[in-house]
Amino acid sequence: MILRRFQTIAPAIVALVLTLAGPATAAGREPSAERAFLAAYDAYRAGSLVRLAREAPYLKGYVLEPYVEFWRLELQLDDPRADGAVRAFLREHAGSYLAQRLRADWLAALGRRADWRDFEQALGGLARPDLEIRCYAWSARVARGDESAYEDARAMWSVPRELPEGCRALARQMVEAGRLDVDDIWERVRLLLWDGKLSAARRVIALLPAGEAPNEGVLTQAAVAPRRLLAQLPRDLKRRPVREAFMFALTRLAREDPDEAAGVLGAKLASRLPAADTRSLWAFVATEAARDHLPEALEWYAQAGEDEGLSDEQLEWKVRAALRAGDWRSVRESIDAMSAATSHEPAWVYWYARALAALGDLRGAHAYFLMISDEPNFYGVLATEELGYTVALPKRTYVPTEQEVAQARRDPGLERALELYRLDLRGEATREWIYAIRGMNDHQLLAAAELALRAHVFDRAINTADKTTVLQNFKMRYLMPFRDLFGKWARASQLDEAWVLGLVRQESRFIVDARSGAGARGLMQLMPQTAHWVARKIGLRYRLDELADAPTNIALGTRYLKMVLDNLGHPVLASAAYNAGPRRAARWCASRPLEGAVYVESIPFRETRDYVEKVMTNTVFYAALLGQPYVPLKERLGTVPARSAERLDDVP
Repeated sequence: MILRRFQTIAPAIVALVLTLAGPATAAGREPSAERAFLAAYDAYRAGSLVRLAREAPYLKGYVLEPYVEFWRLELQLDDPRADGAVRAFLREHAGSYLAQRLRADWLAALGRRADWRDFEQALGGLARPDLEIRCYAWSARVARGDESAYEDARAMWSVPRELPEGCRALARQMVEAGRLDVDDIWERVRLLLWDGKLSAARRVIALLPAGEAPNEGVLTQAAVAPRRLLAQLPRDLKRRPVREAFMFALTRLAREDPDEAAGVLGAKLASRLPAADTRSLWAFVATEAARDHLPEALEWYAQAGEDEGLSDEQLEWKVRAALRAGDWRSVRESIDAMSAATSHEPAWVYWYARALAALGDLRGAHAYFLMISDEPNFYGVLATEELGYTVALPKRTYVPTEQEVAQARRDPGLERALELYRLDLRGEATREWIYAIRGMNDHQLLAAAELALRAHVFDRAINTADKTTVLQNFKMRYLMPFRDLFGKWARASQLDEAWVLGLVRQESRFIVDARSGAGARGLMQLMPQTAHWVARKIGLRYRLDELADAPTNIALGTRYLKMVLDNLGHPVLASAAYNAGPRRAARWCASRPLEGAVYVESIPFRETRDYVEKVMTNTVFYAALLGQPYVPLKERLGTVPARSAERLDDVP
């Protein structure tokens, strides 16, 4: 959070600084608007109202000028004397991204101050209130005597993460008012503990009455040394604080070793627990076993009882375990037990159709495949192929007119976003862009995408073109910047160019200087140590600062991809390895050959699962754009070989 030093400076004093700010820099020259803006941004991040005011005169008439007033107000939101200026900004910039962001932050400040009258007046203009604002809204209703808000506020209680302060304050109020009892508190404690959120759970434990909280030492031991604690299992687990601590220990053990946890649960713990708690623990252990691809997972799900008692996430993992076991009846029954929203997701519609087909209901399977066959995603493409069709590019491609592009260029939000991209403030730029295109029709979206393309902001061009529903431009959705370089190095490495492009589209959206939080760089998102290893292998000399240069990055990235492919022998495994590492990709293989789509669906990491699905789907569309002969997605997925006992080559 931005430091709020000097946040109580009166607006009048800041205005005086603005008035007295000299018209020139210490060197006697006025800075450019760009330099002044970046200096103002640094001042904002440092929490300095004085430095921010010093730069403001140089930004008059600049496209990003509204940011300076926005930053000034952000630094004063906890001071009620700034409220009038906030209201004036919201009126002047109504409908803008900055107005929405300022309104949300002001509402949070009003909630912290318990200024409920102003809070409720400002709330109506916020498009999508986050959880903390919703909690403050419930608190505002309670403050004016509407106690029905307490019941609505129970929705926050099942959120499996740390609650923001506004919600924690409301929870304390609900406990004091008797609207959350001991069982409610324990329900949330268990939710957080079993999800690994120990710090958040401790804050909820503080709401328990004296004598009801678990022993802190026992809870810590359950978290860090569950085996040792479970070896000291007491005879009596009737007291809930003791029982919950030992159940928590078993969940920690299950994350490390589901097989060992199942042994402890079956031999020692189950007989001392209420039946409902035993079933919950079996469901937890079974889900961890399914993530680890243990064949016993389905057996342990059976110990958990009927599917109706499982959460959607547990049912999803039961389906994945059944897919790996070839148990199509369990696939169908478990999807039947999912909530309507989850069972209608493309993945589960597809696998439900496959289960119906495997069980002989071809007419039903056909109907379910039809439900998703027009969707240009992984399971939509597979469903289309199951119906006997090939996936082709749309017959009509819409290219926006120059008039439409000119109109997009005049959009204030897009104009600000492009200037922010030019200044390399990608985070702010992307938020401006996303807000600006909300509600645009297909014509406007494609015009905005063309505008981004001309500015070489390839990720926005792709993502914006991806949002159209009727008008399509797949050349924009599947851009091919640096085509000569990718083609050259794909051929040199004997790789499918469509696959390389599909992977890069997912890695960086063709942003040359892309950099991940982990430090991966460039178009093919190479970690420096991986790039160094590849360069040493192929005898290429380069400097670290060249890793973001397109020629160097593509040369190293394609050679690395080829090494991974040769090492693992299958493009699905190589795609998974590029995201999660070769050893993980190899470990996720089964003891027997596995259908490629089943391997992908059962990847334990959601990020990697989505990544592989998108890379392989991208490949189909890039192949079509490159004029390659059609190869069905199901054929590209093929059959993943059985897990090999041989040692992997030393590929990072």
